[in-house]
Amino acid sequence: MHSAAALKIEDATTFPIPAGVYAETVVSVKHYTDRLFSFRITRPQAFRFRSGEFVMIGLPNAEKPVFRAYSIASPSWDEEVEFFSIKVPDGPLTSELQKIVPGDTVLMRQKSTGTLVLDALTPAKRVFMISTGTGIAPFASLIRDPETYDKFDQVILTHTCRDRAELVYGEELCAEAVNDPLIGEMAAGRLILYSTTTREVTPRMGRITHLIESGKFCTDLGIPPLNPTSDRVMICGSMSMLKDVKSLVESLGFTEGSNNKPADFVVERAFVG
Repeated sequence: MHSAAALKIEDATTFPIPAGVYAETVVSVKHYTDRLFSFRITRPQAFRFRSGEFVMIGLPNAEKPVFRAYSIASPSWDEEVEFFSIKVPDGPLTSELQKIVPGDTVLMRQKSTGTLVLDALTPAKRVFMISTGTGIAPFASLIRDPETYDKFDQVILTHTCRDRAELVYGEELCAEAVNDPLIGEMAAGRLILYSTTTREVTPRMGRITHLIESGKFCTDLGIPPLNPTSDRVMICGSMSMLKDVKSLVESLGFTEGSNNKPADFVVERAFVG
């Protein structure tokens, strides 16, 4: 078994690359905390995806590599493919993936899929992107897609983590989006980040479900309560949060949408982290 940190493109021949899989090169890696990191890999010329989708990735370190679903954090127009990952010390994939450095090889299946896509929602005034932890990844893609701003007047991204340092990825993401040459003008004044912590004491604390239910969320933002006539909701994160927010929006009259039948809200269930 090879260490992931030693896996260069030329070493990928040690094990055969499975059919239907790209072998791509790590371009950059950024560690945010001892639990979170992001990385970018080269994008195959033939690889197509819709912003918000996920893809299966793995490492060329075994005869049968372990693949896991990862939301693509880069927008569909990006020349590279970005991911935002947790680090699990004994995880079958992330224990090795967290060791990658530029020049290493990452395997990526050729087909992307997912429910967190704009096609699954009908147009409305606002879209709420509700995330915890690395569940922000698909929204990192969507807030950098011009189509998001064509479909909605206001884009409200929520990000809840245990500690302050875990919110940095989302803060940097939104700051860069409003300065981006492609979508900066569209995002300026229309993209809002609402970050909260659940463990470390910060000015804004609490689980997003509690903040929505109590009315504090809408009061803080100066907006009316969530309403299916004007709002759409996208949800990605921990299983408990998915369940709670899904129940909450359904109780408000929201209907779950799909690629075949667009509606008021969507949930991503295939998610690492």
